[in-house]
Formats: sequence, C-alpha cells, structure tokens
Amino acid sequence: MTPLSEEQLIKRRETRRQQILEAALKVFAQRGLHGAKMSMIAEEADLSAGQLYRFFESKEELFVTLIRQVAEETAQEMERIYEIPGSPFDKLHIFTASILKEESTQYPFKLIQHANSAEDVPTEAKQLLEHFSVKRYIDRLLPLFEEGQQIGDFAQGNARQLISAFLTILSALITLNMPTDDDHQLPDADILMRIVAGPRVQER
Repeated sequence: MTPLSEEQLIKRRETRRQQILEAALKVFAQRGLHGAKMSMIAEEADLSAGQLYRFFESKEELFVTLIRQVAEETAQEMERIYEIPGSPFDKLHIFTASILKEESTQYPFKLIQHANSAEDVPTEAKQLLEHFSVKRYIDRLLPLFEEGQQIGDFAQGNARQLISAFLTILSALITLNMPTDDDHQLPDADILMRIVAGPRVQER
C-alpha cells in the first residue's frame, strides 16, 4: 500500500476533526455540557475514546472550540437571509421554516442558548459569546425589518422590539421539549410569521 502524502494526512485529520465537531454539536445540543460525556461524543462520531482524545484533551476544550465555530457560523447564517429571493417577509419566512423543519438545523441555536444559560460553561466560551449577543442578531435583521415595514410586509412600531419578540418566540420553539399529538402541535413558520405580518401580507 502506497503511504499517504503529507497533504493527504492533513486532509484526513481535518476530516476526522470535523467529524468529531459535528458529533459533539449534536450531543451538547441535546444534553448540555454537564450531561455530555466524551464517550457519548466518541460513539456518535463512530470513533474510539482514544481517537477522540488525540484531538481534544477534554470535553471543555471541545465545547469551547465548538462554540467558537458555531457562533461565527450562526452569525453568517443570519447574513445569508439577504441572499434568499423574494420580499422581506418571504426571506424571513423561508429562513424561519428552514430552522424549524429539521432538528439538526436547530443544534447550533440550542448550543448557544445552553451556553448562555448554563452555569457550568467555561469562562472562555462565555467570553466568546459576548461577541454574539442577541443585540448582534437584532442588528443584522434590522435592515430587513425596516425595509419590510416601509412596504407593509411587517407590522409597524419599534423594529428592534419586533425583532426581539420574534427571536424570543423562535428560540422558545427551538428549545421547547413538549410532547405533541394530533390535538396539540407546536406552531410552524406560517403561524409564527403572523406575529410580525404587516397589512400587505394580511391582505393576501
């Protein structure tokens, strides 16, 4: 068997590292830092514990690394809303539906919410999250809402307060662990969007 080149070894290591981060994201999002164990992450990544520890010495180090990556990716995802075709209302509706549709899409948001609320989160992770506060998300969505208000897509009033209310409810839906059945279903994107809908949308 031909030995792997240095470039191939680096690529393989980076692929394995990303595999670990994806597994850790799922485990931390579902269990939190306190409830997660390195053995769980190794199992989710289909690796041995020994292989996992070659990349990260502790779950705290892995958690901080993941927070750094997820916080930046989440902020970038908020920017991509402007690339979605359609009116401001359509952009927000598509963005919201994509988050609520798949549980895996919610993992980054669940992780950040856990990191913001849990007491056992490493100081470095808390410091990283200071740069990705709710205010930053509101700032990123503000131009979209202001444009939407001008054309009647969104309800009138203080745009920042409207965004804050919307994000609060969206966050609650992401983290809510409530059983559902035929008589009780969690609100979908269509219902959530009614909270911010303006007169132009209501006339459709």
